Amino acid sequence: MAGISGGSQSPLLEDTVVDHKGRPAKRPTSGGWRSAYFIIGAEVAERFAFFGVHANLINYLTDRLGQSVSAAAESVNTWFGTVSLLPLIGAFVADSYLGRYATIIIASLLYILGLGLLTTSVLLPAARPSDCRKSNKSISCSPPRLQIIFFFFSLYLVAVGVGGHKPCMQTFGADQFDGRNQGECIAKSSFFNWWCFGVFTGSIVAQSVTSYIQDNLNWGLGFGIPFIVMILGLLLFLLGTRTYRCNVQGHGRSPFMRIGRVFISAAKNSLVTTPSLMSTEDIAGGSLHQHDSQQFKFLNKALIEQDCTNGNGRQCSTIDDVEEAKAVLRLFPIGATCLAYAIVHAQSSTFFTKQGVTMDRSIGLGFDIPAASLQSFISIAVILSIPIYDLILVPIARTLTRKPSGITMLQRIGTGMFLSIISMVVAALIEKKRLETAQEHGLVDMPNVTLPMKVWWLLPQYILFGVSNVFTMVGLDEFFYDQVPTDLRSVGMALCHCIFGVGSFLSSFLISAIEKATGGGDGGQHGWFDDNLNRAHLDYYYWLLAGLSAVGLSLYLYFAQSYVYNGRSIS
Repeated sequence: MAGISGGSQSPLLEDTVVDHKGRPAKRPTSGGWRSAYFIIGAEVAERFAFFGVHANLINYLTDRLGQSVSAAAESVNTWFGTVSLLPLIGAFVADSYLGRYATIIIASLLYILGLGLLTTSVLLPAARPSDCRKSNKSISCSPPRLQIIFFFFSLYLVAVGVGGHKPCMQTFGADQFDGRNQGECIAKSSFFNWWCFGVFTGSIVAQSVTSYIQDNLNWGLGFGIPFIVMILGLLLFLLGTRTYRCNVQGHGRSPFMRIGRVFISAAKNSLVTTPSLMSTEDIAGGSLHQHDSQQFKFLNKALIEQDCTNGNGRQCSTIDDVEEAKAVLRLFPIGATCLAYAIVHAQSSTFFTKQGVTMDRSIGLGFDIPAASLQSFISIAVILSIPIYDLILVPIARTLTRKPSGITMLQRIGTGMFLSIISMVVAALIEKKRLETAQEHGLVDMPNVTLPMKVWWLLPQYILFGVSNVFTMVGLDEFFYDQVPTDLRSVGMALCHCIFGVGSFLSSFLISAIEKATGGGDGGQHGWFDDNLNRAHLDYYYWLLAGLSAVGLSLYLYFAQSYVYNGRSIS
């Protein structure tokens, strides 16, 4: 795709896109799929490393650190929420100071350091509570406090690495395609699909291989392999350096400062009397985009500046600055209404995994599959669905709608949100079946005995999760990349990841609130998240999430139907 249109010697976009040495990038020799392959490959390695830690983390916290099921779920959600919010800082650093390429390299080095320390923390003898388990003084035990602090310090250092890596890598990959070129615009839409394909390929291998090693061999090797793979991923990324296109920061001003100035100026001028809104637009030269100007009109008052051009060093907010601020503001209702989807998304690595532990996981010859490896079926569903979506459904939809992407980004997101509701309904019904099986066989008070119910009963909810990801997660990635100002694309991806971060924190809050409300741990009462899952009521929790998701989808549809797309990309 990189060779479509453009002379062999002409700059790609004048001086706004350069190569790794700062020279104007040439379309035939830079960017496109030739660069994307290196970036996707490096991301596959990063996702392998991440899921090698994340997929089985709840079992490490309960089995090795002695946490309760609810406490471990809250710890996992809090860590994942932090992982998803830190990209805001990484994106700020990348878009305002270092650039995406340098930020990726620095973040990768921190990531590798965190994984190395994490591996060390589980290899130290003090991290093995075997002696404590033999003691009759306590029901559960955990390593010494300093050992736990070292483990969580390493874990959150990994989160810092992800915070710089995550918002920049995908944005940097999409930057390799010129959205103003017809051929590369179509390739860019396809890039987000195949990016997701690569990401879940890495995760499926990690969830299958590292989970088995952690459960059946040792945790040191289980965390050490992601450490090595992350090093290989960084080396692969560096190999593609000569082919990369890098965006030059525009306007000579920080994009955060430009947009922040718009909101500050609009607030200061909110009480300024003007003949009419149209007069404000006339003051600006009458060149505000007519359709965009009908939204968030209060921001147009940022154009009423009187002291910024009198040689005192102040800079005026321009029309483009106002439109950028509006573009960012328009994203928030969409992101907020996707939070219920994000809460649902947090369940696959916590309660789904603990459900699987109680069920029959044997597949013959005395081999039991790790409960955490069931998450790989989400990835399998994604890997199988992406080619069907990209190669079959999109061309058909493109013929009908005449849109390069087949359906709009918001239509794609909404479809996935609907599927996530179905997944929660299915999860609730299957959990009810699991509880009935425990009761029928007199195993309610025997939580360590495997239920005579095959773990494959959980597959439908995992598969529905995967298919919904193809629509909503990929749709959100493309939407937040495409709809933010060019200089803020890393921030756009960070905001997208923040949806899932906030969702994880909300999931932790719900768990804590429900645990208290249902009497878990008080006077022998059994709450929804009792450590004995045969006495718990995860089915009630799943029904609650299905209801919240339905409300979220309704609000999403309300805001989506009035959303105004920007006009930058070819449509």
